[in-house]
Amino acid sequence: MEQQVRVGFAFCGSFCTFSQAMEALGRVRARYGDVTPIVSEASAVTDTRFGRACDFTAEMERICGKPVIDSIARAEPIGPKGLLDVLVICPCTGNTLAKLANGVTDTAVTMAAKAHLRNGRPVVLCPATNDGLAASARNIGALLDKKNVYFVPFRQDDPAKKPTSLVADFSQVEDTIDAALAGRQLQPVLLGPPA
Repeated sequence: MEQQVRVGFAFCGSFCTFSQAMEALGRVRARYGDVTPIVSEASAVTDTRFGRACDFTAEMERICGKPVIDSIARAEPIGPKGLLDVLVICPCTGNTLAKLANGVTDTAVTMAAKAHLRNGRPVVLCPATNDGLAASARNIGALLDKKNVYFVPFRQDDPAKKPTSLVADFSQVEDTIDAALAGRQLQPVLLGPPA
């Protein structure tokens, strides 16, 4: 473990990227030590072809050694009690991007972000959305300009078949956290096609 940083690691419902997000969670736990898992209500109960919700939450708890925060009521104390140094939302769906850009607080994840941002501490977004270059583009733009919000660098994941889809480079989550803790955006934000 390199340093003791209190990290919140929140999952939203981009279920096809959960395996990459779980790998990132393991690396973040190894690097920073103190990690609190958070899940949106949809992520907490939705079984998909990518896996059962209960298996994902059990694995999050095993990796972190802490119970998952899975409700607005359990996420709210993050702000008043100053529980985190940084909050990572990984994956961050287009739905959550829209809520964050427009001040909507109706899930455990958006409450965690609101509660954490009130303390002037960094939130790291790891986008995974099929409409990143369509309906979500305006929300990404608004959040890129928002104080204390940082993005894991992202790219089009399949320009030919899904021309509006964007996904973050999950291998850069830890470097983005380090940069955010230093008050800077990891660059470049917009990546070219994978090598």
